[in-house]
Amino acid sequence: MKELAGRLTALDPDAGAAVQVIAYFDRLAESRAGLEALVRGAAVLAGVPARLVDGERRVRVRIEADGTRRDSPVPPDPAWPSAALSPDGVPALWLERAGAEPSVVDAVILERAAGAVRRVLDRTRGRVPADDPALVETLLDATAPESARLHAARRLGLAPEAHARALALADGPPQVVPEPAPDEPPAGRVGVGPAVPVLRLPESWGAARIALRFAAEEPGRRVVRAEALGSLALLADLVAPGAEPPADVRALEAAAATAPWLLATLDAVASTTSLRAAATEINVHHSTLQDRLAHAEHLLGWPVRTPQGRFRLQLALTLRHLARA
Repeated sequence: MKELAGRLTALDPDAGAAVQVIAYFDRLAESRAGLEALVRGAAVLAGVPARLVDGERRVRVRIEADGTRRDSPVPPDPAWPSAALSPDGVPALWLERAGAEPSVVDAVILERAAGAVRRVLDRTRGRVPADDPALVETLLDATAPESARLHAARRLGLAPEAHARALALADGPPQVVPEPAPDEPPAGRVGVGPAVPVLRLPESWGAARIALRFAAEEPGRRVVRAEALGSLALLADLVAPGAEPPADVRALEAAAATAPWLLATLDAVASTTSLRAAATEINVHHSTLQDRLAHAEHLLGWPVRTPQGRFRLQLALTLRHLARA
């Protein structure tokens, strides 16, 4: 397919792009992607926001061109390029492209995305395989009808009265695990939502997504439970991912660039009960740790061995995770 797309692009750029779109949505369909992934694909490929609005099934998903989900209460503009989910249906999938006739590529994006969306809705609102990731998406969607979420829970083997947790993974689709959850969490960064009744799993999912922002690969905690954050979760509202980090975070990054051991050392100091415990954590002699901390304090511009300085360090490390999430 890639070779065919390349040949067609040389002859007709629109035809080549259309073939690439078809291959893209075929891959999503094969992986049983959920609604959000399909709408995200349409938005990214078209280079404009895309939205799905199915009033009958109470489904509303809007994705920006950069892949960020940002739902809107404003109704779609009838002038936007659109597609129905069935031959006789009303428009349900839009590309927010104003003031221009839809291109051939736009038409292919809408046709392929609408077909894939229809199949997902048929699976999640009817008889579906129990391992379908779209079931999990339905279960975690607060806008999905209660009946659809209960159906998804049953197909996932969860009784309506059961308690479960939502897991947000940095490198994978969301998961739902029964309570008690397995001892071994998934690989990579993971945010774990609180255990709640099945119909409240959207709340657990929201908390899990916040917890994921506090998780780190190295150094730091890879798995973060929402219940363990307490009031720290409020910090997530103060630091937007990708925004300009606070001054202390910039100081950390600048210092880390000059000393490869610095972040692991400071994380050990911030997360253990004493300097001797921190030295044991990173497997260095206590005197070596003291020398490292003196150098770190010089680079950072504040002490890290006083109670106030250690708290400032803990806060800076936490804000660093949030800024990079």
